[in-house]
Amino acid sequence: MRPADCVFCRIIAGDVEADVVLETDDLVAFLDQRPVFKGHVLLVPREHVVTLPDLPAALRDPFLAAAQRIATAAVEELGAQGSFVAVNNTVSQSVPHLHLHVVPRTKGDGLRGFFWPRQKYADGERAAYASRLRAALS
Repeated sequence: MRPADCVFCRIIAGDVEADVVLETDDLVAFLDQRPVFKGHVLLVPREHVVTLPDLPAALRDPFLAAAQRIATAAVEELGAQGSFVAVNNTVSQSVPHLHLHVVPRTKGDGLRGFFWPRQKYADGERAAYASRLRAALS
């Protein structure tokens, strides 16, 4: 089901114009209208899913393979030295439709690390977080 107010679903349907750079039966990639740097691409599944955990298993490999192709193109075709690849899940997700950012990067481009302040673990806290995550993933 495609929500009528989802701008990415509207782009996929052809109702909203976008500069599409890649289309497959399952995925669409297009230039971000407010790029961090020129050539910033958003990769979305055609199926409306909100977050990465919602992505159907059958789309995981095609989604990542397309991200690899786009990251490679940023270097080979745009002259970037590398790329920043990211997915927000719910928090900081401006459009509630899964989208992966591929941002071309060049040394000295002004983007410094992550966009948020870093935290420090208290004594023993890092091990506790690791233990909790290991238990959840086993």
